Amino acid sequence: MADSKPDPGWFYCTKHSTVEHGDVCRAADRLGPYPDRETASRALEIARERTAAWDKAERDWGDD
Repeated sequence: MADSKPDPGWFYCTKHSTVEHGDVCRAADRLGPYPDRETASRALEIARERTAAWDKAERDWGDD
């Protein structure tokens, strides 16, 4: 049976630089969802790390 009230998740609002629980600000201004407040507070750091990893993978792919 599906959970009738699933946790909405945690988000980082790029407009207000705040961590939010659920749909507080509009989706275009949010990163997430994240499993908890602490992870959402690191959203910009996580995005930078992922971008760097994707950039490296793209450079490495072109080196064949």
